[in-house]
Amino acid sequence: MTLRIAAATLVAALTLALGACSSLEFPGVYRIDIDQGNVITQDMVDQLEVGMSRSQVEFIMGTPLVQDPFSPNRWDYIYTMAEEGGPAKRKQLTVLFDGDSLAEIRTTIPRSENDSEAAQAPQADAAQSAR
Repeated sequence: MTLRIAAATLVAALTLALGACSSLEFPGVYRIDIDQGNVITQDMVDQLEVGMSRSQVEFIMGTPLVQDPFSPNRWDYIYTMAEEGGPAKRKQLTVLFDGDSLAEIRTTIPRSENDSEAAQAPQADAAQSAR
C-alpha cells in the first residue's frame, strides 16, 4: 500500500512538474504575411506631379485597383499589408484628373524630405519677405 501511495505521489509530482513547463495558450497555426492591392512606394509617390497625363500616371502607378464608373476622373490605389501577429497596414493614394491632366493627389503617404523641403522653401521666402 505504501508503495502505491509513493508511486501515485511520484506520478502526480512529475505531472505537475511537466505541466509547469508548458504555456497556457495554444501554439496556433502559422499565419503568412498577406499583401493585397497595388504596391505603393515612396518613390512612386514622389514621381507624381500635377499636370501629368493619365498614361504617365498609369505608367508610374500601374492600373488603378478601383475605378469608379460614376467618377471616371478619380483613380484609387489601395495597398494593405497584414503581417503575422500585427495589425494590418494600409496605404491609400487617390489621383483626380481634370480631363486628361492630373489635377490633385491625395495620399496617406507623406512626400519625401526632398519634396517637402522644396515645397517649404517658397513658403519660407514668402514669410521672410512679409517681414
